[in-house]
Amino acid sequence: MSLIEDLQWRYAAKKMNGEVVPEEKVDYILEAARLAPSSSGLQPYRIFVITNKELLEKIKVVAFNQSQITDCSHLLVFASWDGYSHSRMGEVFKQTVAERGLPENKMDDYHNTLWNRYEPLGKEWHMNHAAKQAYIAFGLAIAAAAEQKVDATPMEGFENEKLDELLELDKQGLKSAVILPLGYRDEQGDWLLNLKKVRTEKDEFVTYIK
Repeated sequence: MSLIEDLQWRYAAKKMNGEVVPEEKVDYILEAARLAPSSSGLQPYRIFVITNKELLEKIKVVAFNQSQITDCSHLLVFASWDGYSHSRMGEVFKQTVAERGLPENKMDDYHNTLWNRYEPLGKEWHMNHAAKQAYIAFGLAIAAAAEQKVDATPMEGFENEKLDELLELDKQGLKSAVILPLGYRDEQGDWLLNLKKVRTEKDEFVTYIK
């Protein structure tokens, strides 16, 4: 039941106190995100860990001046691929067969089948699909942070294109999907801290079909 207890403890901190999160805890959170499942194992996203104060000040401006951006210890930016391509997918499958000690062409049929399915769907579908994969890792990062008793505030409230420009993500074929400040709650200044966690009741939330 420890995961449930950790999730009951966590909330989206509205104000952080600036205390630094130990690197071993940050590494643990990042490893949980790295080990997340993704469609066909492609991991079509990367994570940027930002602690540079000047850069955080600039990001705060494009994140509607939310204080957690500059009061956090580390800001995680989840950036997903801006599209799929046969070659981009191929690099992942090439690494997979190499690390598994399989014949070089072992995944060629699957690779071609997958690309033939993805290619006609268009770039907007590609971007949305890649971003969905990033969100899986994002969710696991939040759960891992709760386990480490580190506050993590999920944020979609930022101007994606401006953040992409700041981080030059376009040069890497990436687009920002979602961001996650890591830090510690300001127990004196966070109005949300002592309010009851509210979720949909289980009998309404879950439907059993037998």
